[in-house]
Amino acid sequence: MSTDKDLGGRVAVVTGASRNIGRAIALALAEAGAAVTVNGHSNRAAADAVVDEIEGRGGKALAVMADVTDQAAVERMAAATVERFGRIDILVNNAAGRPERKLDEMSLADWRGVLATILDGAFLTTKACLPHLKQSGAGAIINIGGVSGHVGTKHRAHVVTAKAGLVGFTKALAHDLADDHVTVNYLSPGLIKTTREAGVPEPQHHAVR
Repeated sequence: MSTDKDLGGRVAVVTGASRNIGRAIALALAEAGAAVTVNGHSNRAAADAVVDEIEGRGGKALAVMADVTDQAAVERMAAATVERFGRIDILVNNAAGRPERKLDEMSLADWRGVLATILDGAFLTTKACLPHLKQSGAGAIINIGGVSGHVGTKHRAHVVTAKAGLVGFTKALAHDLADDHVTVNYLSPGLIKTTREAGVPEPQHHAVR
């Protein structure tokens, strides 16, 4: 671990942290000195692997499996974090679903499933962590968006809509929580090569060069 611990004594919760961008964020926060709750949805082994990697470098981490669309599960995650580390200072809303589906083949369940993970998940996780973020005195919420939320892309109307909605949610929270000394920001990463399951094609907007 680095000796530069800018986040020493701080505690972060990162949703969707068992792989890809979420994993990288969790590792970076731990490298900066924060204790990290690594949230996963279904792959416990992957979440545990991130925790092992953090602890192997001298950091502190906790794996918590929780569906971010499940209010009770998210509340248990926040409670487990506080029980283990005593506080929550940083929340990274990274959990997302990004399936491709043509609009004329998209069901209401497809639509609602993606919006639930990205928007409802950010809302529920923020609500669960909010009392602790306020108590921090320097709380921070980072909502992870994406390029497609700004420029659009084929076959992802549900994803683009949800990511655009996350921009609005971020702006609203920034105003609501300013007096509580909680900063809220939206981060839109560029195109990133990620691990995909076998047979899953590269997204349309990644294929554009």
